[in-house]
Amino acid sequence: MSMEVTAWHQLYSMNNNPERRPLSRATLRRIGGFARPHRRRLALFVLLSVVLSGLAVATPLLAGRVIDAIFSAEPLEVVVVVAIAIAGLAVVEAGLGLVNRWLSAGLGESLILDLRTAVFDHVQRMPIAFFTRTRTGALVSRLNNDVIGAQRAFTDTLSGVVGNVVMLMLTLIAMIGISWQITLLALLLLPVFMLPARRMGHRIARLRREAADHNAAMGTQMTERFSAPGATLVKLFGRPAYESSEFASRARRVRDIGVRSAMTQSAFVTALTLVSVLALALVYGLGGFYALRDQLAPGAVVAMAMLLTRLYAPLTALASARVDVMSALVSFERVFEVLDLEPLIQERPDAGKVPDGPVSVEFDDVRFAYPSADKVSLASLEEVAVLDSRGGAEVLHGVSFRAEPGQMVALVGSSGAGKSTIAQLLPRLYDVDSGAVRLGGVDVRDLTFDAIRDTLGMVTQDGHLFHESIRANLLLARPEATEDEIWDALTRARLATLIASLPDGLDTVVGERGYRLSGGERQRLTIARLLLARPRVVILDEATAALDSTSEAAVQAALGEALEGRTAVVIAHRLSTIRAADLILVIEDGRVAERGTHTELLAAGGRYEELYRTQFEDPTVTEAAA
Repeated sequence: MSMEVTAWHQLYSMNNNPERRPLSRATLRRIGGFARPHRRRLALFVLLSVVLSGLAVATPLLAGRVIDAIFSAEPLEVVVVVAIAIAGLAVVEAGLGLVNRWLSAGLGESLILDLRTAVFDHVQRMPIAFFTRTRTGALVSRLNNDVIGAQRAFTDTLSGVVGNVVMLMLTLIAMIGISWQITLLALLLLPVFMLPARRMGHRIARLRREAADHNAAMGTQMTERFSAPGATLVKLFGRPAYESSEFASRARRVRDIGVRSAMTQSAFVTALTLVSVLALALVYGLGGFYALRDQLAPGAVVAMAMLLTRLYAPLTALASARVDVMSALVSFERVFEVLDLEPLIQERPDAGKVPDGPVSVEFDDVRFAYPSADKVSLASLEEVAVLDSRGGAEVLHGVSFRAEPGQMVALVGSSGAGKSTIAQLLPRLYDVDSGAVRLGGVDVRDLTFDAIRDTLGMVTQDGHLFHESIRANLLLARPEATEDEIWDALTRARLATLIASLPDGLDTVVGERGYRLSGGERQRLTIARLLLARPRVVILDEATAALDSTSEAAVQAALGEALEGRTAVVIAHRLSTIRAADLILVIEDGRVAERGTHTELLAAGGRYEELYRTQFEDPTVTEAAA
């Protein structure tokens, strides 16, 4: 490694200097747990790093031997043999370097695989409350930047520390054996090489952090404004010029910082390169002086000059080794921070299945409060200094009702009354604080997650779809479904004609969140997905609230197919859609304020009648609807 390369490496280490903190033994043990499956490859990797360090020191000594042989007029065979030895060492070093790089790549990629899989699987087990609080970008960063930072602990830091220690020891032994005086003077120049690196590194680090902040702000702006809803909002309020100005201002600041950083780095590296040349000049000058006085062989001067780079490089690298180790440790700790957040909702070891046949739905004196942030989230993932301490206020107060197999129970009431909360407790997106939610007479907490998913199907108001093909979005419900079953579900959802008319048919990509489809088409596609899943219980959460009359009629027809013969819990904003419900519950302030059929509730003249009259103020419409 040349002096210039070493200087750049030192700068890089300083730029990534983390907050100083003590090494955590618990973290080291957990790192060892991830490394244990790869211990044989890791041991071979470290061994080869040691061998390569030894070969790097041997080459200068052989080069010095060639010079001595030439000056001493030794037989040609000696020069040829030493030259062949140098060439042989170079070939061996190149071969071992490739093997070591293969081991390094394998170790690094395997560790990335293990960490990413562990984090991804763990995050999938987190409750919905976790995702409602976490910034997606911060979470994705753990799977990308932090995992890769942790991987460097094995592929770069470990081999670098071991290799540099060995190289430093061998180089010092060789140099002291040649000339301890020149070695001492060379070491005296080391502070001139390292101290500017630390000072300049901190200055550049400040510039990099400022640039990173601006880049993050630009990334957030692009992510939000380039989504379909964000772009629509900007266009509706006519602010493209303002958005462009804000983005350009940040981009110009990043440009200015980039220029300053580049000039600072260039000045630093130029200065240190000059120091390295002065060090070489010292070796050649003092070594030449000793050589002319026959106190040092000419080959020793050449060997000392070549060994000098092998002395400064590992010394500088080892000086920043703690920074490298701490950087990797911080990355591991950020990954472990996510893995240590226990899922609030877990499957019991003895969890069972829902009994065969039609399924009843029962809420028995259910009380519920949304969990506080400290139970489901991390401040670093919300990108706040302190987690919001609010939470824990009860939102459902003793809710009880029962839907017999095949019946439809409708939930109506004011916004924020608790209707959607009730719907989210059925698929166990949240757990009740007291009371019980039962499917087929079994508490959902005693059921496996697979059993709940196989029994329940849910259609929400937004009808979320992935940025994938229509086929992929449908097969999410039942991956083993056949082509005929897919088209049957589309037919029953009143979508088959539309899908068949598309150029790519089932392979048509629907766009982010399905925005290439209309609201009614998107909703009917989610209903087709539900039909393909064949659940025994259906939950409809405001499935038609955001649709126009024409789309609502099409969706209602599709919903008729989805509800046929199934137990259903329906949250309705438009009361005209639930007149035929077997039981209507009026939810107010987290309580069941009224219950009964449509006719009974109208006759009672309570809150339901008030809601119904508000929607149908024309007396003739009310009379006809009733």
